Amino acid sequence: MVGKRYKAAAAMVDQAKEYSLEEAIGLAKKAAKTKFDESVDLAVKLGVDPKQADQMVRGTVVLPHGTGKTVRVLVFAKGEKDKEARDAGADHVGAEDLAEKIQKGWMEFDTVVATPDIMALVGKLGKVLGPRGMMPNPKTGTVTFDVAKAIKDIRAGKVEYRVEKAGIVHVPVGKASFDESKLVENARSVMGSILKAKPSSSKGKYLQTASLSTTMGPGLKLDTDQFETLAE
Repeated sequence: MVGKRYKAAAAMVDQAKEYSLEEAIGLAKKAAKTKFDESVDLAVKLGVDPKQADQMVRGTVVLPHGTGKTVRVLVFAKGEKDKEARDAGADHVGAEDLAEKIQKGWMEFDTVVATPDIMALVGKLGKVLGPRGMMPNPKTGTVTFDVAKAIKDIRAGKVEYRVEKAGIVHVPVGKASFDESKLVENARSVMGSILKAKPSSSKGKYLQTASLSTTMGPGLKLDTDQFETLAE
């Protein structure tokens, strides 16, 4: 059942048109009429086969204006690194105690950082953290001895992205309450990072389609030509 609010928002959108980023964000903000501050998200279809290891696209980018979300950071660390994580403002720090809580179903956190020496312990949580996209990974900077920097980057608006089985990447670029200019800058940063992450084995058109939407709003197709220079 489609609600009146969604129908009204959809009526603003020309489904046949490919919008500039500025136009799409302006429309998305107008359409966001819910009582909560909706997220603004990009969905990008890439010309890759994620089943091939050399065509897996993943990475991180620090949004210039943050995500607008309060992120709860959990750090697996011991000794000096435990203290460093606490001093840097981590919400939860520990080792075996946290692993045990998570195995019992506790999930009061949004992202996980771990020091390399403790990854054997964290690896046992793969079945829990993996499907949620929370497993620490050296490639995304979440397996590191520099836990203070990892926490700082996350707090500053660092987002991770990873291509899904269908070749689509979903990335948040802020909140509907953000100024249009801030959402544009965040979105351009994300698109630039995705373009630079193009695997050398990817043949044909890499950036196939892109759309922008709010949590409860319709998708707006984007003109992908406007992003080509961001790969340079």
